[in-house]
Amino acid sequence: MATIAGKNERIDSRPLAGIRVLDMTRVFSGPWGTQILGDLGADVIKVEQPGRGDDQRRLGPPFLVDGQGKPTDESSYYLSVNRNKRSVALDISTPEGQKAVQKLAEKCDVFVENFKAGGLAKYGLDYVTISKINPRIIYCSISGFGQTGPRKHQMGYDTVMQAMCGLMSVTGKPDEEPGGGPLKVGLVMSDMMAGTYAALAIQAALYARDTRSTEGQYIDISMFDAQLAAMSHQASHYLVSGVVPGRFGNGAPSVSPSCSFACADASIVIVTGNDAQFRRLCEVLDLAELMDDERFRTNSARVTNRAPLLEAIQATLRTNTKAHWLMALERAGLVAGPINTLAEALADPQTSARAIVRHVKHVSGGVVPFIASPMRMSATPLEHYSSPPTCGQHTEEVLQELLGLSLENLTSTGSKHEA
Repeated sequence: MATIAGKNERIDSRPLAGIRVLDMTRVFSGPWGTQILGDLGADVIKVEQPGRGDDQRRLGPPFLVDGQGKPTDESSYYLSVNRNKRSVALDISTPEGQKAVQKLAEKCDVFVENFKAGGLAKYGLDYVTISKINPRIIYCSISGFGQTGPRKHQMGYDTVMQAMCGLMSVTGKPDEEPGGGPLKVGLVMSDMMAGTYAALAIQAALYARDTRSTEGQYIDISMFDAQLAAMSHQASHYLVSGVVPGRFGNGAPSVSPSCSFACADASIVIVTGNDAQFRRLCEVLDLAELMDDERFRTNSARVTNRAPLLEAIQATLRTNTKAHWLMALERAGLVAGPINTLAEALADPQTSARAIVRHVKHVSGGVVPFIASPMRMSATPLEHYSSPPTCGQHTEEVLQELLGLSLENLTSTGSKHEA
């Protein structure tokens, strides 16, 4: 899709304009990845089950309201990962639906799916079949545990991945503290990591195809792999030392002081990255006696003697308000910030200055608010956003545009996809 639809069409300058993606993903990891591609300008064609669509549409409330203020069938969950796409409703359990998807794949650069390992083979939509139809296709499978290994046929959900990959083991307070124990991160991190890695790998594969050869390739993305990769420095700490990382609450295992602290009225976070910053922090807090204390002279010493240091800092911070301390710390060039609710974060002047919250009209007559892509590009800006589609909204448009086909015999509301 090389143009932006409108009364006065103009060239789409986004970096992936002209790339077409066939999106057979559902729920979160796959749609997150294909939305990234859509934001970058790819024409993303989302294939959904007729009459039902992506299961994520029903994960609510809350649901988007229409022009009359009544709830629609579009959940906020679904809206968060499906902008900049076109929806086509096809029944892949029928020969007609399978043939239509194969023909669409022939016209696409990328095919993305997140069915169970091998789940699309019975429909003739697996990589072996599709790559024969279109040898240039970049085919990406996203699954819980990948296409190999003893767990390849197991389903994967984010909470299970956070538990299995060690993320919960390093999140939360230590066991000996009140409320201690493993804790889940408040986002679907393994889904997001898998989707992000998928989008990155797809772009790399497109570059390799177009600069080194004419052939496509197969990409195997696992939520399990992605979450383990995202353990990054924590995994490195263990691999280097053999010591299993613990939980430090809002603190950091290798930097001190780096923690949340209660002020007289609310809490803040302070991160002190080096010895010079620590000395300035002591000056701001009028704790000069800590500067030359051998227990706190270096970061290593401060990590070892974390408890008495944090106790001294906490006692001082309780004597005044959040606003007072944040202003004083900012004047000293130190790194600190409030612990915001999401409402407070979105109301921050920085959010407005960066135009992070955007709005786009929905076909229901309502308006979809969303968080814009964080990719800010000077020559190829990502400034075109289309509303997340309703199920099958673009079926006729896409089939006629790409295949010259009618809707007859291609949609059947009585059939179901299998997970």
